[in-house]
Amino acid sequence: MKFLDEAKIHIRSGNGGAGCVSFRREKFIEFGGPDGGDGGRGGDVVVECVEGLNTLIDYRFQQHFRAKTGMHGMGKNRSGANGADVVLKVPVGTQIFEEDEETLIADMTEPGQRLVLAKGGNGGFGNTYFKSSTNQAPRRANPGLEGVEKTVVLRLKLIADAGLVGLPNAGKSTFLAAVSAAKPKIADYPFTTLTPGLGVVTVDTRSFVIADIPGLIEGAHEGAGLGDRFLGHLERCRILIHLVDGTSDDVGEAYGIIRGEIEAYGAGLEDKPEILCLNKADALTPEEREEKKAILAAESGGEVYVISGVSGEGITGILRLAADEIGIRRAEERAEEADEEEGWRP
Repeated sequence: MKFLDEAKIHIRSGNGGAGCVSFRREKFIEFGGPDGGDGGRGGDVVVECVEGLNTLIDYRFQQHFRAKTGMHGMGKNRSGANGADVVLKVPVGTQIFEEDEETLIADMTEPGQRLVLAKGGNGGFGNTYFKSSTNQAPRRANPGLEGVEKTVVLRLKLIADAGLVGLPNAGKSTFLAAVSAAKPKIADYPFTTLTPGLGVVTVDTRSFVIADIPGLIEGAHEGAGLGDRFLGHLERCRILIHLVDGTSDDVGEAYGIIRGEIEAYGAGLEDKPEILCLNKADALTPEEREEKKAILAAESGGEVYVISGVSGEGITGILRLAADEIGIRRAEERAEEADEEEGWRP
């Protein structure tokens, strides 16, 4: 299944059914009167957040969605049936924007969350509705209201606790395969991952989700390579795990390129906690390890951890450190939510 994280769709809710003009005429019934029923309501366009989806590929080949029109009213005070709704199912983490791609309509973050994107038109009144003491035989009925038509943009931002960043071939996919049951493409020749991948990591009975983001290159924020379109998936991550290829000629430059792209992208990514790792330690001599670790430490101004996704060296320690950081962030988020609830008054 292909990965698609953005789609533009056109939606239209159903028109309301028209009211009916009708009069009761039956044999042996002395007095008749108006008996036109109301029209049915038009169908809504509803978006629903569901589990089991991780891509917007369903909206790749179908972009137009239209709800059903309500049935018209009929005689004998029969109301028309309501039009059927259209339900758009999206994965957890989907954001819905107006056509300008800037105005946020909704952020679907919980399974089961539902939102009416376009409300169907109300049905028209039949002539029975207009009967009064001064108008015993009304000959008018309302047409149904028209539905709403609009264009919206769906944008998926994966929900993960930790995000893997680094240059192409920094060993991110190997790291993900080593710590989870995910099976990203890994080969002996150099290439870069083209789509984000997710994996569930368990360490010391603690679990969290880690996301492998396609490699960035210098100038990604200007559209070079795959650009920075996948950095949006990092916005929901609580921490970043930055992998630097230990076999590269200049590890300091490699670190600086990624940090520069993250800061150019903005959206708060530059402020997220970062765990910096010198990867592929199995291919380095002890002298090279110390030299490149010192260069990275000087460049970043923080702690550098030496690991190897192939041999597993240092992996457990990194996972424990990540779990600790994620636990702290989760606790802070719960505290903020509790403060907001305490501050609310009916």
